[in-house]
Amino acid sequence: MMTLYEKLDAYGKSDYYAFHMPGHKRNVNFMEENLPFGIDITEIEGFDDLHHCEGILKDAQTRAASVYGAEETHFLVNGSTVGILSALAGCTRRGDEVLIARNCHKSVYHAVEIFGMKPVYIYPKKQENEEAVLSGCIDAADVEQILEQRREIRAVMIVSPSYDGVVSDIKKIAGIVHKYGIPLIVDEAHGAHFGFHDYFPENANRLGADIVIHSVHKTLPSLTQTALLHMNGSIVDRKRVERYLHILQSSSPSYVLMAGIDACIHMLETRKDEVFGNYAENLDSLREKLRKMTHLKLCESTSYDRSKIVISTEGTDWSSRELSEKLFHTFHLQMEMTAGNYILAMTSVADTKEGFDRLEKALLEIDKQVKTCQDSKKIRTEIPKAEQARIPCWRDEVSEEEKEKVRFEECAGRISLDFAYLYPPGCPIVVPGERISARAAELLCQYRDMGFTIEGTEEENRIGVWING
Repeated sequence: MMTLYEKLDAYGKSDYYAFHMPGHKRNVNFMEENLPFGIDITEIEGFDDLHHCEGILKDAQTRAASVYGAEETHFLVNGSTVGILSALAGCTRRGDEVLIARNCHKSVYHAVEIFGMKPVYIYPKKQENEEAVLSGCIDAADVEQILEQRREIRAVMIVSPSYDGVVSDIKKIAGIVHKYGIPLIVDEAHGAHFGFHDYFPENANRLGADIVIHSVHKTLPSLTQTALLHMNGSIVDRKRVERYLHILQSSSPSYVLMAGIDACIHMLETRKDEVFGNYAENLDSLREKLRKMTHLKLCESTSYDRSKIVISTEGTDWSSRELSEKLFHTFHLQMEMTAGNYILAMTSVADTKEGFDRLEKALLEIDKQVKTCQDSKKIRTEIPKAEQARIPCWRDEVSEEEKEKVRFEECAGRISLDFAYLYPPGCPIVVPGERISARAAELLCQYRDMGFTIEGTEEENRIGVWING
């Protein structure tokens, strides 16, 4: 069967002339830049329509569902964000309570605000002997306790794996959630590679989740912004979720992006064993060598995505930012994220042995320059617990006269009107409607003083608060 890319490529080389959008008219010589005009089209004869697919796009999505073990799969060209927004909107009504893992991506909180949900938060919990710098997982027993106490909850939303790779027990959580007749939505954006080799965890579709969102561009060879939304079982009103996908996704979905998704799925269908076998072998070898570091530490856990290389600077005289800058400026290695006391290097099947060797050599060389230090330049990265005084959509009702902006040092105890987060990872330290805890205020100051940029606030070093709260 011809892939979408192959069909686009053949059409681009044909003598069909474009009296339709896009405006570049597939004229690859018109611009100096080497842009993919030749395969960039709109919804024309023979190429289907993502919002009403009956042909090649329907077949492509069916193949994706089969590859991931899902009952139904939809292509996303607005990233995992549009999948998260559509999933939450489709599974709830305005005013419904939703159980949300507090380490979820900011798009989850945007959905809560836009669609008027009432969030009930569950916090990650570190397991016994787990690395101090890693975020915890969502404990199934905590989920059950909250659902038993809050019978009005209409959906459960968690993220697994977390940005730093910690994986929750999806199978156990799904079993508990389904006892209450409600759906489990899993943001598995960072786990699109799960389930294709036993070196990595199984993907959430095969573990009982009702809706799973994958960012194929994050950990697989696909173009930025490409993602998938999968649906399973009978609890979810699938038509409702689809309706929100039609509302929230672009009405002019990029065929270049969709071709990227389909090409990635084709690779998984035809070359999975080869590429994942080589990847797992190279990755395991890299991790084994990095365990020999004396001062820097490779962080690992019992329930963890080993594609994430997390290097801790805790207990050393280096900060995470110093390590990241050294890797960038001296070794020309760009990390995915610099957190309070660790750096994160993301890997994928497209990594080369040469790339892994460069990272190994750089870290082992830097490790010789690092010294142990009791007064380490560190910061705890846990998400501070806070009182949810108001629901996030409430801030739209607050007049300008009721707002003020206060310095981070003075915000503890006030009800926030802003988000405050680092990006990446995009998990809010503070959410609108929360009474800012002393720990959250301390974190904002610490991150700022270490040179991190706090996003989500309207004014640098200040956060908007309600004057009456």
